[in-house]
Amino acid sequence: MIIAAHTVIFAEDAEQARAFFRDVLGLPNVDAGGGWLIFRAPPSELAVHPSEPSDSGRHSLYLVCDDINATMAELAVKGVSCSEVSDEGWGLLTSVRVPGAGTIGLYQAKHSLAHLIPD
Repeated sequence: MIIAAHTVIFAEDAEQARAFFRDVLGLPNVDAGGGWLIFRAPPSELAVHPSEPSDSGRHSLYLVCDDINATMAELAVKGVSCSEVSDEGWGLLTSVRVPGAGTIGLYQAKHSLAHLIPD
């Protein structure tokens, strides 16, 4: 039986990226050995989007928030800058730079959230 999803972020500077998730986002974690941190992620959802053959196999990570402006303000206090917010129809979207690991999406959904469905 599947009990969890394990998301992997590949980073040129893994220590810097881990520090961001630990110290800036405050995600609880365990040390799997030698400083290799495994983070408890927020509740998650999985979406499957259609793609062109050239994009097949591409994957993305988005964090979901309930108030994008408040979340961006909280991140700004911690020295994190976000891109301008765009209205994508399905939600309000920005991107967040993860030191040593590129960017991830952050959005406030306009659609129902699957992680809120009762078991």
